[in-house]
Amino acid sequence: MNDSPKETRDLCLSILRETDRDRYLACLLSPVDKRGALAALYAFNAEIARVRDVVREPLPGEIRLQWWRDLLEGNAHGDSGGNPIAAGLITAIETYRLPRQTLIDMVEARIFDLYDDPIVDRNALEGYAGETASALIQLASLILSANDATQSADAAGHAGVAQAIAGFLLLLPVHRHRHQLYLPVDILAATGLDRDTFLSGEDKTRISAAIDAFAGLGLEHLAKARKAGPIPASVFPAFLPVALAEPVLRGAARAGVAALDISLQSPQWRRQLRLLKAGITRRF
Repeated sequence: MNDSPKETRDLCLSILRETDRDRYLACLLSPVDKRGALAALYAFNAEIARVRDVVREPLPGEIRLQWWRDLLEGNAHGDSGGNPIAAGLITAIETYRLPRQTLIDMVEARIFDLYDDPIVDRNALEGYAGETASALIQLASLILSANDATQSADAAGHAGVAQAIAGFLLLLPVHRHRHQLYLPVDILAATGLDRDTFLSGEDKTRISAAIDAFAGLGLEHLAKARKAGPIPASVFPAFLPVALAEPVLRGAARAGVAALDISLQSPQWRRQLRLLKAGITRRF
């Protein structure tokens, strides 16, 4: 690929604008000199997160994810430089010494998305979130300030779980349509449900209780993230997207069973204002 770093940055930002508008806005609220690396990282995350949406069978999805793993391990087949996200990601890894194993673990975790296996318990859920959403915050923090990133690691862990749960609640209608479910089995069992009875949508009272418990778990982790200690201003932009989790979690608790069918997403303008406010107050 012969594009300049600026062209690669602009391409990654353009792709991110289409695939993850909220993190695109978070990029624009980050230091100018960090935007290219953040855009590449976030675009990479969006690419592996949406694999289930662009394939019909698990095998093609695994092949797509394997391509990213090969790239990160230095075994890419063909010219990976033709992919602006790949080029930008490799540059970010080399410039900011990002741990490749953490990125490989992100790819591996996404294999779970290709199948309809249940999440057995909260520990499994937190492990998945830790390797995806939490890892993304930590990697972004390393780009922003490697010296300060360790101070916010605990907050990133809890914030990522809250963010992941909010994402699952937003996607409940989509996941239900393809018979996929991210509510842990132990939460379902505690409310007298199993996977099929939840997805059927018939037992409205118990389904509402399960959604409330799931949203409550997200709010619990969000509270722990806020109490984890002051986050250095230098790495706070990595936490900006977390500011969008609370309205979703509280909205799901209010909606109950209706969350199976309706969108919990706030209008774009409202999310943008929330991100701006978080950037000013440094509070998510």
